[in-house]
Amino acid sequence: MTTSDMIRELCEKKNISLAELARRIGQSPQNFNKKLKRGTVSFEEMMEIAKALNVKYEQAFVFPDGELIKTSNE
Repeated sequence: MTTSDMIRELCEKKNISLAELARRIGQSPQNFNKKLKRGTVSFEEMMEIAKALNVKYEQAFVFPDGELIKTSNE
């Protein structure tokens, strides 16, 4: 699943349009749509999306023994 797919699914589950999400994170719907199509949504934007929709976002490196190096929006 791509980042764009994840964002689309999140919007669907939160019953919000992509255009409304774009406005909530301070972007124009056109600009945000281009980022989704190119797959260039940044980590910082993912954090903004999580905050705007009141969900947690995590990104991590996982070692074979299960140890994590992660960043999240807690």
